[in-house]
Amino acid sequence: MNPAVLLTGAAVERGGRQVVRAVDLTVAQGSWFGFIGANGSGKTSLLRALAGRLPFAGGSCRVGGEELVGDRAARALRFGFAPPPDKLPDSLRGRDVLEFTGGKMEEVRSRMGSLYVALGVAPLLDRWIGDCSAGMRQRIAIAAAFAGGHSLVILDEPFNWLDPVAAFDLRRALRERVDGGLTLMTALHDLNTLAAACDAGLMFADGKVAMTLSEDMLQTAARTPQAFERQMIDILRSETGG
Repeated sequence: MNPAVLLTGAAVERGGRQVVRAVDLTVAQGSWFGFIGANGSGKTSLLRALAGRLPFAGGSCRVGGEELVGDRAARALRFGFAPPPDKLPDSLRGRDVLEFTGGKMEEVRSRMGSLYVALGVAPLLDRWIGDCSAGMRQRIAIAAAFAGGHSLVILDEPFNWLDPVAAFDLRRALRERVDGGLTLMTALHDLNTLAAACDAGLMFADGKVAMTLSEDMLQTAARTPQAFERQMIDILRSETGG
């Protein structure tokens, strides 16, 4: 079976500067793949390039076995992608955002399944974005990533601005979707979430891969979270000169 995503020597430029370079990664179908690293390490730029929001500056990007490195439009169609919550237009309602990305609300709700309840979407449908808190905007943005029924979804730090209950419910619903066949890629800041939720991952530093995190490593990390956190922090300090 082809991997869901296979990158070889992937590079991304922003503002004439290479912010991601020589990245190799393999994401298995039906898995949760996590990216972790300091702000500015390149993880968000890489995910935006995968989702077709930025071009790749080099390398190979195969999605389901098909080479798409030069086809941003095709990549955008393959991935469900959560828009930045702070960029959602104030003059739209939650319903408008979800219908724009997924069509009729009945279909959107069916595609979202348990995520519809976990995200508390119903009370947000007729609420204006301009009247929403940061957490409400985050929930709408995540819902938008699932509204189209994609089998590959990219979320950039989805647990930011969520209260503990909402974060717990979302994490559990995402795990259920992955166990049911979804391929999920998330940028994260929290090492404990990475260890507890993800099947594999990468640590980014200064635009390149600092460490590949295998399934065995993350299973060990989940059993010994403090030792894992210390190891990762030490690596990040050495990579960034902190």
